[in-house]
Amino acid sequence: MSGPKDYRVIYNWDGAPHGYSEVPQSMEDFLEKVYAPLVGTQVGALFWCIGEHAARWPSEVLEQLVDVNERTYESAYTYIHTENIRQMVERGEDPQKALIHYGRELGLRVYASVRMNDNHFNGAQVEDLEKMHHIEMTAMRRANPEWLLGDRTSEWFALSWDFSVPEIREHRFAHIEEVCTRYEWDGVELDWQRHAFHFDEDEAYRLRYLLTDLQRRVRAMTNELGEKRGQPFYLAARVAGSLEMCRRIGYDIPLWIEEGLVDVLIPAGGAGTDSLIGVSEFVEMCEGTGIAVYPGFDGGLPGAFVGPEDPDKKNRMRTRAIATRYHNAGADGIYAFNWHADRNTRRELLCQVGSLKTLRETDKIYAATHRFIQKEGEWRGAYRIDRIYGEVPVTLRKTATEMGPVITLDVGDEGLPRLAQVRIRLAEWVRGDIVKVKWDGDWLIDLEEKYCKVSDPNGISDVTGAVWLSKVLAPEQIRKGKHSVEILLMERNPRMACEIIVTDVELQIQH
Repeated sequence: MSGPKDYRVIYNWDGAPHGYSEVPQSMEDFLEKVYAPLVGTQVGALFWCIGEHAARWPSEVLEQLVDVNERTYESAYTYIHTENIRQMVERGEDPQKALIHYGRELGLRVYASVRMNDNHFNGAQVEDLEKMHHIEMTAMRRANPEWLLGDRTSEWFALSWDFSVPEIREHRFAHIEEVCTRYEWDGVELDWQRHAFHFDEDEAYRLRYLLTDLQRRVRAMTNELGEKRGQPFYLAARVAGSLEMCRRIGYDIPLWIEEGLVDVLIPAGGAGTDSLIGVSEFVEMCEGTGIAVYPGFDGGLPGAFVGPEDPDKKNRMRTRAIATRYHNAGADGIYAFNWHADRNTRRELLCQVGSLKTLRETDKIYAATHRFIQKEGEWRGAYRIDRIYGEVPVTLRKTATEMGPVITLDVGDEGLPRLAQVRIRLAEWVRGDIVKVKWDGDWLIDLEEKYCKVSDPNGISDVTGAVWLSKVLAPEQIRKGKHSVEILLMERNPRMACEIIVTDVELQIQH
């Protein structure tokens, strides 16, 4: 069996396959749905979410899933998902034990994944607790509103646990300890990023020692388990994608590395893929320690879809480009989170992203990272801890010294492609605007102008409010490494009162 540096791809399942069959779900159907996306791919380890706040097994320390609501449900989905679990337990079956056994037969490592502060309460506030009917509600949460962050964090995450409270840290440790000692996992993941709101954010850096204390306590427990079992019991941690955000949230990564409090370090976004993960920083810090680094993808890539390729094709091209950069930065492999799939839907990527060899000569799009803040509606505030150095969208304004925003594209391809094309998308562009572009300091002349048809949902108009400027580059212009794209507004149509926005900067690579 492989060790942490050899997994190539780690696949995190959030437990969704329990909801993919009618009640009652058979164990055979459950296992088929769990492992169908993984068999025959580069996946070497399954990280299985064992639940959020209640137990999915007869527990001595946790409430049973949905007991607080007397086993009634707020939707068809929550009924199907939860009743399939509860009825398995009533039949004397154990889905955790079964998926570990089956995973071993397939040659996979299987970890328990513990979400340290998951908050899927849909923006509910502390005053809503008493009347809430929610699958993840527990009597403990309802009875102890003073243990929640409330108005001391992002509004959407008001019901998150406050990890400065000793009882919360003790509760989380008891959950982790029980799930680790009850089953023959290969290791456990502490998923700190789901969701990364653990303290009053003004105090998080100063209180980081409290998360370190819990991480240290879990490390001692896993070491003891490993000694008893005569084989390593690995400890993984999913943290923020930059050291700066780790500090702000309360993760003392340098100390965790120094003390060996982690075996698998997973820098990742908390909401959507963070394509600006500081992989080289984490790799350099872990050098010589044996700690594996697996930068993480989420289910979606940052930024709205704007073409010109269809959404699925563009997603695959961008994912391959990001994975290539991460491997070039020294990553041991790739971590896939929320890649919900059947046997076919993610298979191409799961057979490619695990190594540079299989990514070589695949079509890619190297794209500037979107900085996106959701201020209203669902998941408001969730994205502010990710992609903090995102370069687009950016307003384009005239400057006194004829300079503009400079976007960096880090190209990971070694060989010469059949086609390499740089393209810039401008919103609110009209005829009469003069925008110039430099590639690595040299002017690009004769840029092609093509309207973005995604802006016209009916597909009727000859013009839209957005345009792609593009230029095919010569082979010598696209060496492996970092390239700069500078965009300059020379003249704005005088009849326009609004401003031009650079929404996307991309390098399209075709082999």
